[in-house]
Amino acid sequence: MKDQKTGFSTLCVHGGDVMDPQGGIHVPLYNHSTFGFPSTQALLDVVEGRKEGNFYTRFGQNPTIRAVERKLALLEGGELALAFSSGMAAEAATFLTHCKAGDHIVCIGDVYGGTFELLARNLPNLGIETTFLLGNEVDRLREAMTERTRIVFFETPTNPNMEIFDIGAVAETARGAGVLTVVDNTFASPANQNPLALGADIVLHSTTKYLGGHSDLTGGVVIGPKARVEPIWPWRKNLGQIMAPEVAYLLARSLRTLTVRVRQQNATALAVAEFLSKHPKVLKVNYPGLPDFPGHAVAARQMRGFGGMVSFVYDGDAAATSAMVDRLGIFTIAASLGGTESLVTQPITSTHHGMAREERERRGIVDGLVRMSCGLEDTEDLIADLQQAMG
Repeated sequence: MKDQKTGFSTLCVHGGDVMDPQGGIHVPLYNHSTFGFPSTQALLDVVEGRKEGNFYTRFGQNPTIRAVERKLALLEGGELALAFSSGMAAEAATFLTHCKAGDHIVCIGDVYGGTFELLARNLPNLGIETTFLLGNEVDRLREAMTERTRIVFFETPTNPNMEIFDIGAVAETARGAGVLTVVDNTFASPANQNPLALGADIVLHSTTKYLGGHSDLTGGVVIGPKARVEPIWPWRKNLGQIMAPEVAYLLARSLRTLTVRVRQQNATALAVAEFLSKHPKVLKVNYPGLPDFPGHAVAARQMRGFGGMVSFVYDGDAAATSAMVDRLGIFTIAASLGGTESLVTQPITSTHHGMAREERERRGIVDGLVRMSCGLEDTEDLIADLQQAMG
């Protein structure tokens, strides 16, 4: 398929593909670590960048990897995508590329526990400091930035409280100070939201989640303008963070069904959130699709769908909440998200277990908080499962 302006679902199926010389309708798995050349000159043309070609898989110069990168770039409207071995690898390489010792990052709102640890504990060892703003402190962004600030980073929706941030407004503020806006779009997926089109400079994904969609791969991706993303390539190469060809092949397979999967997950999550909002044992529901959710208006403006993630606060302590979760029969207790199966977890026991209790409580990650990833089961069955678990 020629890469032309087409609909999102068409890009999911055909974007980035080229006809295989053997006639395969999609790019096959090239499970090779290295590739041969007919001459030294042909090798040098690829190594020195005069021609695109396949050279060495750790460098990303593998047809299976490059094909899925082309598809991912098209889905997010970016010039270039780099595939990584995990979402954390993609984040780390992005921060290390655009920050050096003495530089500063501003992180807004909730983030995945591993991201918080990277920013709060690991990067300071390299002289890169982070200021953390709570979601309700976004209006302090301008004063939080200094002449050393290089990146404003945030998720939207956030993990696990589903906070929504106005990507365009934040990007405009950051741009005015000469600072890059980096958005983790994992919870939304490009089926629901495109941060680059809204003003972000770089978008990240854990492809393990909605992009992979089947809980059978681990990966990450960075997407954006060539000038912002290309400098990340040497970090990926030299830290050995490349996505394996086998994973890239599985990811390309998964992306072909992204639209239909996310559409169903959006609908199911909204129905589940509406059920929870009326249940007497639920104190609070976090879902951008609910009209009374604080970020609903912004989400409705910048998202095409509200996503498959729902979190809620159960009326009980940690033990009572765990007992309720344990009674669920269709939802599987697991820490990931975005797959065809519905998953449930208490953030205090999994995604944010390593965060200090005081920090969790400051962020509203309370003992009764439950996070759910709605899969592709019948919506009525999921609601019935929640009903029996909560009584």
